[in-house]
Amino acid sequence: MADEKGDALRLGHITYSNCFPVHARVIDCGAPEGVEVVEGLPSYLNGLLERGEIDVAPSSSIEYARHPDRYRILPDLVIGSRGPVRSILFLARRHPSELGAGSTVAMPTASATSVVLLKILLERRWGVRPRSAWFDQARDDPFAGGADAALFIGDVALRGDLHPSLPFRFDLGAEWWEETGLPFAFAVWQAAGGADAQLARLHRTLVESREYGLEHRTRLAAKYAAHFGFAPEFLDAYWAGLSFDLDGPMVEGLETYYRLAAEIGEIPSAPRLRWAPAGGAGA
Repeated sequence: MADEKGDALRLGHITYSNCFPVHARVIDCGAPEGVEVVEGLPSYLNGLLERGEIDVAPSSSIEYARHPDRYRILPDLVIGSRGPVRSILFLARRHPSELGAGSTVAMPTASATSVVLLKILLERRWGVRPRSAWFDQARDDPFAGGADAALFIGDVALRGDLHPSLPFRFDLGAEWWEETGLPFAFAVWQAAGGADAQLARLHRTLVESREYGLEHRTRLAAKYAAHFGFAPEFLDAYWAGLSFDLDGPMVEGLETYYRLAAEIGEIPSAPRLRWAPAGGAGA
């Protein structure tokens, strides 16, 4: 584990395109001294963070709530939305209000936060509690397996050919916004290791990296579009529609999510937010 002796901080990087804007300079220009980048899907990075095999990651928001005594949240940084997110998509054969106890909703193994968000919306917004079944969205077709509805996340959800004939399609960022009037934080940067001074330096690095991503967004979209499998204009517009600032309303949305997750029994209680040190000019 990284410590004050100068060991490198191990930083998780989600391989979906939505993580790129915050890590833009780290990825585009190379990791700075003292930082080692470890790539993976959200669920994989959650496991590494829980086992102490990485020190910091933009980890699923629900992961913090399940281990609040183990992590601290880096200020300012989030992968979130203030309305439609586009990359968290719920598809169904029937309207969600008709998905009763005998229905099956397929949940992607790559997700954590979005699965709980969908369960909240199913119960609170549509008044149902269907069965859940897991699937690997990289290789499985849940509808061919008999599912009545399915959740897709990340770059898979952005594909234009994703079950176009299904009649009911819901952007969960938009549904959350309509239900609560609040932004939604899908992932926050969580620290499981590292000394305070290291975390402050990393925080400053990531804030500066986010600003680099914002300043060079269109150029970076053109450069990395093929890597993610999208047209440059599509990727640029997708990034422009996301939110990467963990400000007051976003924190309120996060705390509301935790409260509702506790109400449906997904976590024992809504956790208190614990913060890692911010990196100021002297960090």
